[in-house]
Amino acid sequence: MDGKLESSAKKTNLETSLLLLCPQPSKTASRYRRFLKLCEEWPVDETKRGRDLGTYLRQRVAQAFREGENTQIAEPEACDQMYQSLARLHSNYYKHKYPRPRDTSFSGLSVEEYKLILSTDTLGEFKEINKGMWKKLQEKFASKGPEEKHKAWAQSLSRPRT
Repeated sequence: MDGKLESSAKKTNLETSLLLLCPQPSKTASRYRRFLKLCEEWPVDETKRGRDLGTYLRQRVAQAFREGENTQIAEPEACDQMYQSLARLHSNYYKHKYPRPRDTSFSGLSVEEYKLILSTDTLGEFKEINKGMWKKLQEKFASKGPEEKHKAWAQSLSRPRT
């Protein structure tokens, strides 16, 4: 009789250990649904193609929860902490906790002006403007044939310098 009791105690300990190591499906499903809801609510800024936090967040959630609600999470505490951090950012927790006396910056630009400056298109234009003359010439002639290179050289030499 003691053998049966001992066997059932081992079985219970094993089940408890497994439950601790592998989170319950309902908790994993709950985590997955919370992240999905956060992704749905998080805005996507179309002016920041390839650099938008909302898009990046969606990609990371898709990677982390490849199997959807059935995904096994190795570190549930870290997962919950990540969700809470993202939720605080999304809800502007810190903006409300630490309000600014004025909505200004050292440059005096407005939020709309910053958004325009930080758009992917504008940053690409700035990169082009900041390239040196030598880099521009290298790019201009790198992929062209000899005849096209000659015309491009003649055209660039005939332009007046500003």
